[in-house]
Amino acid sequence: MEFFGRELQLQQLHKLFDKNGLQVALVYGRRRVGKSELIKQCLRNEKLKSIYYECKQTTEPNNVESLSALISELFFLPPLGFSGIEALLDHLFQLAVKEPLILVLDEYPYLRETVHGLDSIIQAMIDKYHERCSLKLVLCGSYVDIMKSLVMKENPLYGRVDLTIDLKPMDYYDSARFYPGFSAEDKVRLYSVFGGIPYYNRQIDPSLTVRDNIQALISAPGARLENEVSMYLKSEISKIVNANEVFEALAKGFSRFSDLLSQSHVSSSPTLADVLEKLIHMEVVEKRSPINDLDNRRRSGYYITDNLSLFYYRYIFRYLSQRTVMDENVFYDRYITEDFEMRHVPRVFESVCRQYLIRENRAGHIEPPFDLIGRYYYDDPANKTNGEFDVVTKDPHGYIFYESKFRKAPLSSSMILEEIHQVQRTGLDCYKFGFFARSGFQCEPEENMIFIDISELYW
Repeated sequence: MEFFGRELQLQQLHKLFDKNGLQVALVYGRRRVGKSELIKQCLRNEKLKSIYYECKQTTEPNNVESLSALISELFFLPPLGFSGIEALLDHLFQLAVKEPLILVLDEYPYLRETVHGLDSIIQAMIDKYHERCSLKLVLCGSYVDIMKSLVMKENPLYGRVDLTIDLKPMDYYDSARFYPGFSAEDKVRLYSVFGGIPYYNRQIDPSLTVRDNIQALISAPGARLENEVSMYLKSEISKIVNANEVFEALAKGFSRFSDLLSQSHVSSSPTLADVLEKLIHMEVVEKRSPINDLDNRRRSGYYITDNLSLFYYRYIFRYLSQRTVMDENVFYDRYITEDFEMRHVPRVFESVCRQYLIRENRAGHIEPPFDLIGRYYYDDPANKTNGEFDVVTKDPHGYIFYESKFRKAPLSSSMILEEIHQVQRTGLDCYKFGFFARSGFQCEPEENMIFIDISELYW
């Protein structure tokens, strides 16, 4: 199975393993984001002896027995018997005094839940062997809040972690490497549904159309990922009341706090604030402020960052009753086809364009490099209007406003001039105008314009 992306994280882990002495790393992120595969890929290219153990939601003796078997196998030893996890870890730290050793405890929160005071046990081992041991300890987990707590001041492991990797979903570019045979516009469509989660993207069948893949994986009854979103949320937010209602309101396009309060039927502002805070901690919702008014809480908005969740709540959760009594093709045609093409994909295309600009900026291909990217909020008192421009960058010369168009027809000169006049009518400070187009352009850019065809996003 080919491994894509994660070059920076692989480099960070290899660098840690190459260091002398005891090293500790935390790797965490939401389910299916590719944490285990990242670590396994790194171990495949390592010369050091390594033990990779996936902790189980069972008893301490069961985990001790399973981990002991791996130690015996690696060091060609007879069956080992340990009184508990503390004795076993002490043995591994002792082995690493003689030669460097990598120990990965995947799904660490499971073992932590089983063994009372495990953080303190590991802290004591680190302190005991710090000066004479070459163990490279990697703690990995999907429960983001628990993993983040390990580096907090009140935790025994505070100050003892050398590397922390908060693994995020892949961007549009690395995600598209899972389905290279599709056209550029179909890559955007697929990304708009399956996002940057490697597990989802590996399920995409290159012999099927975009629609057939969506039906086979998420929209049809019995689809492979049919329960993926609900199962993930239940495992993380089973005690959060109103989460489904908030997700559904977000998926419909409501982003302001006041709109979410009225549309989600949440009982009060404090309750909604609590739900949103928990969803942000889970990294499935993000709070964004306009780049020209970063400290204005009233103008901030909340957005679903996981595309599969966005698709699920926009089309599946919203129409669950209809879906159960309809043919899958009729359901898709009636509730998905038009809105998907005219609203959902263009909305995600804006995110793709932002990600492209960030990639180019980091690679040093944009001059001058911009400092900020995001939405730009404006008030137009003369015409009693206000609004937002979705993709705007700020650099030392000022603002550049970008417009993304996911439409069949190429952009004409008149369309481009109308977009520019719309910005100018608001009186906003802008020294260049950029345009992203799905179907190209019917004119050449002028000096103050930037034209980017969709095909350039995947070079």
